[in-house]
Amino acid sequence: MILELPTIILMLGLILTVARLIRGPSLASRVVAFDLMTTIGIGLIAVYAVMTGQPVFLDIAVVLALISFLGTVAFAFYLERSKR
Repeated sequence: MILELPTIILMLGLILTVARLIRGPSLASRVVAFDLMTTIGIGLIAVYAVMTGQPVFLDIAVVLALISFLGTVAFAFYLERSKR
């Protein structure tokens, strides 16, 4: 099927991101890697929704994106407060 290639590319990106999460030199790079993992997960959910023809999975992707955004904002707030 035509959607197998994007799935393979997203899975490769996920593997590389996990490597960055493990090897990350700082806490900030690990948080960015985790944020990228959630973004790739959202992409995988979207591809799966298109493959199965079930748009309900897109709602799950939107909720995951909102939670990921809130986590990123909270971490940025934490970094800003810890610098003072």
